[in-house]
Amino acid sequence: MINNGSTRRYHKLAEADVEEQGGRAIMSIFQATPLQYPLTIKMLERHPLGSQAFIPLLGKPYLIVVAPKGDNPSLEHCRAFLSNGQQGVNYHKGVWHHPVLALTDQDQFLIVDRAGDGNNCDEVFFSEGLVQLSLEDLPIDLDEIQKDKDEQRVSV
Repeated sequence: MINNGSTRRYHKLAEADVEEQGGRAIMSIFQATPLQYPLTIKMLERHPLGSQAFIPLLGKPYLIVVAPKGDNPSLEHCRAFLSNGQQGVNYHKGVWHHPVLALTDQDQFLIVDRAGDGNNCDEVFFSEGLVQLSLEDLPIDLDEIQKDKDEQRVSV
């Protein structure tokens, strides 16, 4: 406990690895809108010069799609995960991932990223063996989640 016993600190949960080529850590807020599902995974991106962390701000579930480091990612090695909205993700340098995949309208994420010289975003686009993500099998009710969010917006 810190601050005279009023605060519990969960220390050093992730590191921002951003110093390559003189980079510096920055924080941004992304406001995301859901894509159309079933979603065909057509591309992935990676950040070769720095890590990138996504921390959900509104507590809403979202999807994570990742593939291992390497020069030529393949869709067969992609893995998809459902975050419960209480879990963030920190992509290490070079890890392939899909850009943010919100499941509810106007979802928000705090992003810890790298700024500085050099190209820190590589993208790869796929044309064969495409994979689709369907929401039908998710263990959540997205309509109920969106309804709860709309009610919160009205009551503010």
